[in-house]
Amino acid sequence: MATDVFVDGRFVGTVKDPEAFAKRFVDERRLGNIPISVNVLNDEPRERIVVETAKGRSLRPVLVVKEGKLLLTDKHVEQLRKNEIAWTDLIKQGIIEYLDAMEEEAAYIAIQKEDLTPEHTHLEVSPLDLVGLCTSMVPFGNYNHGVRMNQGSKNQKQALGLYVANYAVRMDMDVSVLHYPQFPIVTSATHYIADYDKHPSGQNVIVAVMSYQGYNMEDAIVINQGAIQRGLARSSYFRPVVSEELRYSGGLIDEICIPDKDVKGYRAEHDYRFLEEDGIIYPEAVIAEGDVLIGKTSPPRFLSSTDEYNLASNQRRESSMSLKHGEKGIVDFVFLTENAEGNKLVQTRLREQRIPEIGDKFTSRHGQKGVISYVAPEVDVPFSASGMKPDIIFGTHGIPSRMTVSHLFELLAGKTGALAGRYVDATMFDAEHEVDIREELRQVGFQDNGTETLYNGITGERYHVQIFIGNMYYLKLKHMVANKIHSRARGPIQLLTRQPTEGRAKEGGLRLGEMEKDTFVAHGASLLLKERFDSDKTVVPIGEKSGLISYYDAKKGGKATSTLLPDEEEMHNVEISYAFKLMLDEFMSLGVYPKLVVNRKF
Repeated sequence: MATDVFVDGRFVGTVKDPEAFAKRFVDERRLGNIPISVNVLNDEPRERIVVETAKGRSLRPVLVVKEGKLLLTDKHVEQLRKNEIAWTDLIKQGIIEYLDAMEEEAAYIAIQKEDLTPEHTHLEVSPLDLVGLCTSMVPFGNYNHGVRMNQGSKNQKQALGLYVANYAVRMDMDVSVLHYPQFPIVTSATHYIADYDKHPSGQNVIVAVMSYQGYNMEDAIVINQGAIQRGLARSSYFRPVVSEELRYSGGLIDEICIPDKDVKGYRAEHDYRFLEEDGIIYPEAVIAEGDVLIGKTSPPRFLSSTDEYNLASNQRRESSMSLKHGEKGIVDFVFLTENAEGNKLVQTRLREQRIPEIGDKFTSRHGQKGVISYVAPEVDVPFSASGMKPDIIFGTHGIPSRMTVSHLFELLAGKTGALAGRYVDATMFDAEHEVDIREELRQVGFQDNGTETLYNGITGERYHVQIFIGNMYYLKLKHMVANKIHSRARGPIQLLTRQPTEGRAKEGGLRLGEMEKDTFVAHGASLLLKERFDSDKTVVPIGEKSGLISYYDAKKGGKATSTLLPDEEEMHNVEISYAFKLMLDEFMSLGVYPKLVVNRKF
């Protein structure tokens, strides 16, 4: 019986022996007669052969195995080491081939060379291929489960470090640079492949796994103030402020300058104090909320037909760039250039030193993230018999439920590496053995289980339990409390709804949603809820008969007058939400009569 053949989803013909056809196809590809990016599958359940050549498919390299024997020999490996042959030569010789997700269905791939059997068709180039670039940087990763590996990978992407070498001449949005980044003691092969030493994003710190007066529960960490004063996790935060002279119809243009006092919307003279003659701030100026960085005036927004011919009399408006609510910093860099249209473009960059504080987020490479809950004075931090003090005190409850065994392995390996003065290889599936690391630690005079006797920094008493303490690579994440802290009592409201504005930069309100409301209901805090839910409270006159919102008639001395039945009905002042009043207006625009029934108060 003939089997249908499909190329990229199109029927092209039939073959009598599908198994022999697929085998011949693969053999020809390995000989180089068919491109390496073309894949084939003998789909037996559906009785068809599928050939894929389309672009955009993911292909991955695997080593070819025939009759349980690997085609890659020790001779090939030696030639690769000596640069006598290259990767492409192995592909041409049919030793390596690329599979897509479809052809992989018909392959039986071994992870380790020792696992090979006559049934296997391929071998992984490296077990490390199972994970991505960032995930492969997690030390001892094969001792973690998948979810934590994912989180550890994502956390590394959010870590502060040296993101580019030329950051000093760039205008990037919202970036940080760690002052003293370090290369990890516990490394993976990927750290060397990716030249991680040129762009590190963390620091080697001493971590003790213990409780500290309850401050480090719920994943929080306690940090040693002495370590912070010595420069641990310090970073600089950079943010640009940009302005340009825009051109408008009618030959009008913005002007970057110090605005005159007759300009519409002129601020206080104090706000312009940092501007030089050209209307631009000078470098290293220490500025705060409300201060102007780039002075600018613009033509009036709306011109009537008569104004167009009398441009000289038009009053210009103020449109300077200033710092928003809660912002502060030092002017780091001022850059003058032109945009694509040839208009003047001014870019200034703000710099702010960020010293670790309560609320800043830290993580290890194993997804064990937490915020600083307490900065402990150095004299109160527990110490070992040799006088060693931890930089970070990590809570014990983060380990059992998360099962991040590699977190503990890294502490042990980091301690060994620091004492032996060497890097420890912790590449996933190919790491140094735990037994060897423990033995090396014992030989340098420490307990092989990583624990030590610690003393209470406050009372000087010896702790009755052994404390697990060692070296670890910790990352400071970009989520800093200085960027997120936000509170408001009263402030600006939106014009349409009269509800608070949204967002931290606009001095917006903090939303108390349905679930937050339930917590207050459970507490019986009804007056607090009444206060929270009247941000757009308004009092309106409502006619008793018509049931419609009325208006105040200026001709009758500001008296409330009904729109439907003037002088015929009694008015009542009712307290409602302004959003509800808007909804009634929407109903009326749809031709619906929203009649409000007013009950008299006795």
